[in-house]
Amino acid sequence: MRVLVVENMAGSDLGLVGLALSEANIEIDLRQPFSGDALPGGHDEHDAIVVLGGGQSALDDHTHPYLADLAALMRTFGDADKSVLGICLGSQLLARGYGATNILGAAREFGWHDVHLTDEGASDPMLSGISARFPIFEWHSDTFTLPDGAVHLATNGTTAHQAFRIGRAAYGTQFHFEASTTVVEDWNRNFPAVIAGIDPTWLATYPDHAAKHGETADAAGLAIARAWVRTIETRDR
Repeated sequence: MRVLVVENMAGSDLGLVGLALSEANIEIDLRQPFSGDALPGGHDEHDAIVVLGGGQSALDDHTHPYLADLAALMRTFGDADKSVLGICLGSQLLARGYGATNILGAAREFGWHDVHLTDEGASDPMLSGISARFPIFEWHSDTFTLPDGAVHLATNGTTAHQAFRIGRAAYGTQFHFEASTTVVEDWNRNFPAVIAGIDPTWLATYPDHAAKHGETADAAGLAIARAWVRTIETRDR
């Protein structure tokens, strides 16, 4: 199996999703369109697509002109019944690709926050193996309306649409379930000024946050990652 992975900024990390893909011996085709890599013209050469987060909004076509094409490409995979995973910005692009409205600056979250599953989420193939309420890492300020026909899977008090599914296996998660404590610690080192601008206390109090939430969030994230990988189906190419 071969999975297309699209990074939207330097320093993003597949984290627990990368671990789950490696466990399944899945080939990764990594593209960085923000630095000039071309996106495929369609889904034929890949069995699934993963789109990671980034500092831009899903509507920043003026600075990242590939975003509209990427949103359309995600829909192409979903419409072909191939597995799709959009995380944070990736979820916002998936929503855009399916005609939803992107809402900028209306839902700010940073750090580990509780998310809870809807009734549909509790029975969903990707999420049914975790607790109905769980802590998971967040880093975003934007949100979106649900696309027509989407199944609402998870929510919290700040961001109503934390996760959704379209069709069999096109998933968007606003939360960063790929971000293990190792990934979060890398972000602490790589983006200290950005983080200090969001939460001036975060770096100093990080050990307390990690001790309280890290182990539970890591377990939930890996369970979600493994479950999504199981949705990937090999197709003739």
